[in-house]
Order: sequence, then structure tokens, then C-alpha cells
Amino acid sequence: MLEIAPARDLGTILQERTDADASLAPVADLVRRIADTARQMAEVIALGRLAGTEAAVGHLNADGDVQKALDIFANNLFVNVLREGPVAAILSEELEEPLQLDPDAPLAVAIDPLDGSSNIDANVSIGTIFSILPALPEAESARAHFTQLGRNQLAAGFVIYGPQCSLVLAFPERTSIFILNRRKGIFHEAVEAVRIPRQSSEYAINTSNYRHWAPSVRTFVDDCVKGTEGPLGRDHNMRWIASLVAEAYRILARGGVFLYPGDLRQGYSSGRLRLIYEANPIAFIIEQAEGSATDTVRRILDIVPADMHVRTPFVFGSANAVHLITRYHTDPQFSAEHSPLFARRGLIRS
Repeated sequence: MLEIAPARDLGTILQERTDADASLAPVADLVRRIADTARQMAEVIALGRLAGTEAAVGHLNADGDVQKALDIFANNLFVNVLREGPVAAILSEELEEPLQLDPDAPLAVAIDPLDGSSNIDANVSIGTIFSILPALPEAESARAHFTQLGRNQLAAGFVIYGPQCSLVLAFPERTSIFILNRRKGIFHEAVEAVRIPRQSSEYAINTSNYRHWAPSVRTFVDDCVKGTEGPLGRDHNMRWIASLVAEAYRILARGGVFLYPGDLRQGYSSGRLRLIYEANPIAFIIEQAEGSATDTVRRILDIVPADMHVRTPFVFGSANAVHLITRYHTDPQFSAEHSPLFARRGLIRS
């Protein structure tokens, strides 16, 4: 049997944080609860069809997506666990309205209990995404807690149920990765502080929607495809898994950039990813790892949520690549130079 390398466990690290700052105790408590629940989810997901939770149930969630039995199972499991924690309100993808819990509790939690459930049948990695916010003492309703800017998050993370069950956890100024030791049922630290490379030669986008994109997005992808013969001066590889947690984990592991822009299809003008419980926590995680995240132009963590399930275009990953994509959207010279007269233009400028 293979020996498992010694590493600190999640509980020890959370205790060290609370010893250093007692105000983090409620956050640490929630992270422990989420990690314990994720371990249970990992066991169910690993059973696949044997668990009897893959079939669609015919209902639509609050966002209009078809729910699968595993979506409902995951939502009930996480919500019931969070009810027992220091939580004032919970917002879930599977619920139309937030749940009001203890009005005196210090935290609010936004969660996508099972991200990427459309991939269940194909055995592609899926996950759980969560955002921990300070509860607002003056909040008049449960909704009010979730209209905060994403930069107010106290912690954020996601669990990816893949070949390894990993927990990615971000506090201000640090993103760490923990891997579940299935023998002991404990998450151990694998990467203490993730650092995303600033440069990138990998991009992830669903090119089947090429004809629906804005010219700025098409131009960027065209220039990536041109490789060393184009204005970017380097060859690029394209990746597309169609699983947000899997795309994010790959970028944390080796850099790259992910794009899910708005496009001309009906219902896609603002993209498809939800701001509060998908884009905000992923953006927080990416920024603490020295990456960047925007809606192609604006910093994600500076966007005021207009509604509980509002969508947003989403670009994140290696900082230089994300900033370059913003320039494709905002710098008139980029679109002007794309005419044949400027076929040899150079876009990498100081």
C-alpha cells in the first residue's frame, strides 16, 4: 500500500487561524461543517448510478435549470448542516429565495451545492461552491445580506469531486488546496499558498458559440489561434471542460484563462454564470492566488448584485491574460487595428 505523505490537516490549520484571530471562529466553524458534508457528498457521487441520484426529476430550479435528484440531495444535505451553524441566512442555487435563519448570527452563506450537475452522467468532475459573507445587522430581509459586494467575503471555496476530492479554500491574501485522505476521512493540506502564473498560453471557452460572440471576443480567440504568426506572438492551447470547478482547479494548478462571455443568444446577453454563488467566490479564490477576474471589463468583486440569481459574463485566470481581454473590449486601437491594413499589429504593449 502506498504511503501518504505527512501533511497538516484542515482542522489544525483552522484552529491556528482562530488562535491568531478569535473573530474567525464562526467562519472556521462553517468551513469545518462544509468540509464534513463534502466528504459525505464525495462518497455518494463516487457511487454514480448505484446511488440512484443521477436522474432528472423534471423540476426547474430558481435559475431555470433542470434539477437532478443529486441536485436536490446536495441542497438538502448542505442546507441542513448550515442551519446548525452561526448563519443568519442561506442563498442556494436550488432555492428561489434565501432562507432566513438566526437574525443574530454573524454570517451569511451563498452556495451552489452541486455545480456542473449536467456532467454527472458523463463522469466529469463536478463540485460545490460556497461564499461566506458577514451578516448585516441592519438587514431588513434575508435578501439584503447578499446584495453586498463580493470583495466583502470573509472566505470562499469550492470542493471538486474528481479523481482527487479537493477543497480549495481562500481567506484574504491566501488560497490553499486540501485533498481528502479517503482512508481517514480527513482533508490534508496539499498546497499552502497557490500562485497563479501571470502569463498564460492556455484559454478555455466554448467555441461552438463563436458565431454568437461580440467582435472583441472573436478577435481575441482568433489571435490565440494564430499563435506565433499572430499579434500575441505565442502558440496557445484551448481547453473546455464545461465544469466551472474543473476549469478553476486547472487554472489554479498551472495558469490559463477562462472565458464565459455574454453573447447574442436569447437569455445569454449577461452570460450564464451566477454572480453571488458562482462568480464571486471563484473570483475571490482567484484573486487571493494572484490572478484576476472580471466580467470582461469590470472587476467581479466590485459589482453590486441586482438580484439573488443575477448572471454575469465571467473571465478569470492569469492576470496578464485577463487584463489583455479587457483591452480587447475597451481599447479602440485593438478593434481599429484588426482591419487588413494592420494585419501585423502588435498587441503586447507596456
